[in-house]
Amino acid sequence: MSKTNKIPTFKTEAEERVFWETHDSTDYVDWSRAQSVSMPNLKPSTKTISLRLPESLLEQIKIEANKRDMPYQSLIKAWLSEDVKENRRAQ
Repeated sequence: MSKTNKIPTFKTEAEERVFWETHDSTDYVDWSRAQSVSMPNLKPSTKTISLRLPESLLEQIKIEANKRDMPYQSLIKAWLSEDVKENRRAQ
């Protein structure tokens, strides 16, 4: 087991973020003792964006989403995800 430094106490999340951006975690954590964890209910972070589409395209997407019984925004995300995966494989 390697000797590690004590992790300081932080007053704010911003203070902690600055600390970890400027310090190597191997000085503070014995990674050889780390264990894998599974977080099946953890949802990925999302970011709201504004996307301008022609009204006719949006209506077509909504019709397709309705046929699949899913929200149109979910269908757009699924299509984007599939396209990105296909493009990665093609490269």
